[in-house]
Amino acid sequence: MQIRILTGDDVRAALPMPKAIDIMKSAFGQLSAGKATVPLRTRISSGKGVTLLMSAYLHSSQDLGIKIVSIYKDNPSLGLPTTTASVIVLDPQTGIPRALIEGDTLTAIRTGATGGLAAELLARRNATKIALFGAGVQGRAQLQGVMAVASITEVNLFDLSLSAAQKLADEITTWKNAPTVNLGSNPRQAIQDADIIITATTSSTPLFNGNDLKPGTHITGVGSFTPEMQEVDEVTVRRARVVVDSREACLSEAGDIIIPGATIDAELGEIINGLKPGRQSGEEITFFKTVGVAVEDAAAASAVLTEAEKNGLGTMIEVS
Repeated sequence: MQIRILTGDDVRAALPMPKAIDIMKSAFGQLSAGKATVPLRTRISSGKGVTLLMSAYLHSSQDLGIKIVSIYKDNPSLGLPTTTASVIVLDPQTGIPRALIEGDTLTAIRTGATGGLAAELLARRNATKIALFGAGVQGRAQLQGVMAVASITEVNLFDLSLSAAQKLADEITTWKNAPTVNLGSNPRQAIQDADIIITATTSSTPLFNGNDLKPGTHITGVGSFTPEMQEVDEVTVRRARVVVDSREACLSEAGDIIIPGATIDAELGEIINGLKPGRQSGEEITFFKTVGVAVEDAAAASAVLTEAEKNGLGTMIEVS
């Protein structure tokens, strides 16, 4: 038996952002239609750290996969990353592993694609200005996701680390159709001018005042992933129409939803399936909250493997 090993570079080659957005559209459509089996996330503690197992099977597309995420806080002292992820793709007919995929890159792309899909469905068509909180991996991916569906001309970028913000700003200048990037601008003014706001930080307290939002703003919340974390304040939640990736996941994990007792109007997949409307007016404020769902990983990994087989990407290893 052989298994294909795919690196982060292989993933980037196989899954460009526009394609990833289409894959997420299918994945969330199946999830909200009840056509996906998604067991609860399994958590295993070893004393030194924790490992999470996230698995999913999508019935229509027959994508079957398991993501393994390990979080070990002492790893940097060993010269290793705090968080690592791998995704195993299984053959749905036999259960035999077909690929082992570097999961950090896959996670960044699929989450960025989900944010791009949300912006496509919920942001105004003429959106050009973004306020981006967070210059890390997810801030970068979220911006790329939105730029795949909207003509963005200006980004106001905020991060506690000025060096991280400058590094991302310098990279953005090399992108195709690169927007103007402003660092150190006034956060309140940036919020008031923004068409789209992206929060991708580890903050436990709100990043901006919801009273400063102009009508028609779309917000995507990515960073807060525990019941205690809150990037987006209660005022924003009360003013906005709230859409989530998964009701079950957000009601159990997302402080942005749990703390203010938010009323969820729709899942992203319900909009995709035509059961709920997308943006309803130019004045509507929309808030999309995502904590990540295993269907994203299974669908994205399956797409990467298909492309890898077609173009000979990765390394084949004999394991039996």
